[in-house]
Amino acid sequence: MGKYILSHDIGTSSDKAVLVDFKGDVIATSSKAYPTLYPNPAWVEQNPEEYWHAVTASSRAIVEKTAIDPAEIKGIVFSTQAQGVIPVDKDGNVLYNNITWVDGRAQKQAESIMKHLGGKKVFSLVAGTPIMGKDCIAKIIWLKEERPEIYQNTHLILDVNGYLKYKCTKKMVTELSGASSYGLDLKSKQWLSVIKLTGIDMEKLPPLVCSTDMVGGLTDEAAAEMGLLAGTPVFGGCDDVQAAAVGAGMCGDGDIHIYLGTSAWVAATSKTADKFRHGAAAIQSADREMNLIAGITESAGANIQWICDQFFASEKEKYGENIYKYMDDVVQSIPPGSDHLICTPWMLGERCPVSTTTTRATLFNMTMVHTREHLMRSVYEGIGYNLRWILENYQADYGFACDNFRIIGGGALDNGWMQIIADITGKSFSIVKDPRNAGAVGAAVVALIGLGELSGFGHAKEFVQIDKVYQPDRNNKAVYDQLFLTYKEVYKSLEQAYKFANGERFRHEENGQ
Repeated sequence: MGKYILSHDIGTSSDKAVLVDFKGDVIATSSKAYPTLYPNPAWVEQNPEEYWHAVTASSRAIVEKTAIDPAEIKGIVFSTQAQGVIPVDKDGNVLYNNITWVDGRAQKQAESIMKHLGGKKVFSLVAGTPIMGKDCIAKIIWLKEERPEIYQNTHLILDVNGYLKYKCTKKMVTELSGASSYGLDLKSKQWLSVIKLTGIDMEKLPPLVCSTDMVGGLTDEAAAEMGLLAGTPVFGGCDDVQAAAVGAGMCGDGDIHIYLGTSAWVAATSKTADKFRHGAAAIQSADREMNLIAGITESAGANIQWICDQFFASEKEKYGENIYKYMDDVVQSIPPGSDHLICTPWMLGERCPVSTTTTRATLFNMTMVHTREHLMRSVYEGIGYNLRWILENYQADYGFACDNFRIIGGGALDNGWMQIIADITGKSFSIVKDPRNAGAVGAAVVALIGLGELSGFGHAKEFVQIDKVYQPDRNNKAVYDQLFLTYKEVYKSLEQAYKFANGERFRHEENGQ
């Protein structure tokens, strides 16, 4: 009889259920997508019930696919997209769609909060960083001001992980790493006291638990929907960035990993770093004793998907699942630097290396020599420039070496893109085995620690195998160094233009004007 962890990776577009054995090997996976809603230009919502439908469907599919006895599943754990805002009443009914992490509706509230508390500089001194319209605190105040009846009827505000744990156990809690997206005192491990000064009712924030805590067992109702046994332990779990750090095996002080999926991030584990710098957030690690410096690039693989859908639709129809292999080959036909064409990746605004809700993607320096293939390579390269900028900031702001990091996520399977990133950053790095499932495996490690099967997070490296190593091609250094400087100048030169073009427009359209 086997022993397994059922790990759910709740991403921006789908849930992936991953069955992991106690050795860290992935036995089976099953995915279920859910829709995203864009009711206004800066609004990005999802229906939380869609998450639960995906979880129940993918869980049943895992059991059916593997024909395992549900009793062999010894624990359930969630790794989820961060910064969700889901108001629920006392009975757990959802009162409003999840205001997702990429939603930027609350810029007015963010500015008002900081003004009320002494201005941006004073607020930053107290809270560690200024807030923006994409931050949870500002979005909760948006609910209070723009949807007062919903706010009044809200019992607790849950994030995505907390909502799914509630659906499993009927217990409403927030795990520490999820809480740090709202405002967590990284020393006391309690809600940050400054939150109450923003006007938020602290009693609407749930009790806190650790990632490795057993929150409860599956209820009869949840077990029936998932095709599992009632009483199966459900653990605290963590947000996706934290799970990825564990799944990359980069849990030690100064370890860095990069995730490339729909979004991207650069994250550094640290025992001491606790400051917010250049859009990078100091948040709680899955390990209670460690912090994580996380710099989120909001649109990465989504940009690759966009270029595929908009410019390679016929090839996508022809090659099907092999379309990205085709694109990978085409990228090689365009010279490094795309003949000096630059595409910034800020389709949804940005958090890191710059924090902005008004910025959007820009195609810069186009000439008659450029083709759609140039555009494609420039999209790959633009994300590489963004990652280099974050790494550069990490070295300057925190003193991290930023060498020999690891890359995980679906993007890590793209050989051409990986070489572009190596060339742009000038760094060597490793790709882990099965990089698509690294976050789910990391969450499984959390559950195994909770079960007492592993003694601590230092064992994560035992679960991780290296599949490939990339080295930068020094012949491309000069062109990428030059274009990287230009890339940063594009933002600096257009920062005010973006605000002029989109600031008032977004405010008016958000208000239905």
